[in-house]
Amino acid sequence: MVTITVNEHIQLRSYTADDAAMLFAAVNNSRPHLIQWLEWVRHTTREEHSLRYIKDTQHQAQMQESLSLGIFYDDKIIGGVGMHQWNHSVKKAQIGYWIAKEYEGKGIVTVCLKHFSQFLFDKVGLNKIEIHFSAANMRSGKVAERLGGKIEGIIRQSVLRNGVPEDVAIAGILKSEWKGGSN
Repeated sequence: MVTITVNEHIQLRSYTADDAAMLFAAVNNSRPHLIQWLEWVRHTTREEHSLRYIKDTQHQAQMQESLSLGIFYDDKIIGGVGMHQWNHSVKKAQIGYWIAKEYEGKGIVTVCLKHFSQFLFDKVGLNKIEIHFSAANMRSGKVAERLGGKIEGIIRQSVLRNGVPEDVAIAGILKSEWKGGSN
């Protein structure tokens, strides 16, 4: 179980099975907001899907394949951060994130990712973090920029978003360049 305290209101922590209903509600209540960028939201249509996701993330964390944490604001799930595509030999991984519509634009994702990235560099021992995001998602681009990420390339028509091929931008952050983000 991983817990990272961000501030007096926000905590990042591993999901437990007891979080399934709250996780599903957070996703479901922000479905129109999230579905435009995150394909997995289409497949999260019942609380059982959230419970299966939680169990999968627990197994993946135990196997050191990935790490998924909820963003808890005063003990309520309002989003999530995660590390996946963990390459132990190169010491790099991708990070991803989402936030409920009502909490967007408040700087929560950026501050959570600063703490999460610090944890990944210091405790997990990563040398590089990558953020892969839709090139059309300007907000994610700004998050990567605030973390100090440098755009390393665009992979053309690499993913489907709403059934349409779309470009993916890749931003990288090296441990040697990490300054805790610029804001």
